[in-house]
Amino acid sequence: MGAEISKQIERRKAIAREKKILADMLSGQGSEFPGSDYVPPDRANWMSFLNPDEIKINQIVWPGTHDSATNDIGIPLLTRPLAKCQSLSVYQQLRIGARVLDIRVQQDRLVCHGILVSYSVDVVFDDIKRFLNETCFEIMILEMRTEFGHKDPPDMAEYIEQQLGNYLIPQDDQVFSKTISELLPGRVICVWKPREAKAAGSRLWSSCYLTDDWTDTDLPWTKFETNIKYLRMQQPVVERRHFYRVENTATPQPDNPIVCVKPVTDRIHPYSRLFMSQCFVRGLVDRLQIFSTDFIDEDFVDACVGLTTARVQGKA
Repeated sequence: MGAEISKQIERRKAIAREKKILADMLSGQGSEFPGSDYVPPDRANWMSFLNPDEIKINQIVWPGTHDSATNDIGIPLLTRPLAKCQSLSVYQQLRIGARVLDIRVQQDRLVCHGILVSYSVDVVFDDIKRFLNETCFEIMILEMRTEFGHKDPPDMAEYIEQQLGNYLIPQDDQVFSKTISELLPGRVICVWKPREAKAAGSRLWSSCYLTDDWTDTDLPWTKFETNIKYLRMQQPVVERRHFYRVENTATPQPDNPIVCVKPVTDRIHPYSRLFMSQCFVRGLVDRLQIFSTDFIDEDFVDACVGLTTARVQGKA
């Protein structure tokens, strides 16, 4: 018992120490980068304001959400805080500017996070189609995967194609150098990641086209610096033929008393702009592509869109 108490005390000290490192970095070095002062005139249509005839897919810094469809997961006040990573619905996330979704499903086509379940994946498709019907030039990346420890939904690839139809942008290495206008009327790059089934589907992208390096930790500076380390290993976006994601998240650990997502991820959440600034300072800004977060907000979107505008203007 005494050893466990001592371990937890040391853990609290480590967390406090790492939070202070990030706070000191923010205070001393700031969070400015090219485009950091930009505010989109309309977040729901921010791509349309960047000239779809000119902006290329590989110039975009894509704001994304982690575990996107968990706003209604589990039982309120009981299990929901253990798995809830977003407060907004998928539709609301898209309206405030998110353009990459991370959707996990189980065998019965319910959205899930671990063993906890949410609504049917049909709710996600309905939200996506509602948003696409309200906009004209917004392109999005939809990652759909079978959650770890679950079986694949039967015929899921065919079901995705049935639901999204002509909105789907077929897998093609040339997409990365094309402009938004050149991809229209296609609007959705859908990456399907089954665990067992063959990733069939004529208009779906295989798993190798969306990669990341997940670090499972609740220590914020450790996650911050590990993200930097892995990003350094990537090619610049203009040379890349896949999407690479960095996640500004921290994850509850089973050996720690704090198991709810929000207080843990809040340890790193305020430092998204600091990360982008450090990418610029450390010469890595040309590698940043998808940047995802728990509990997305307007400021996170504005930072990603601002850096995108700087790239379009040749400033980053």
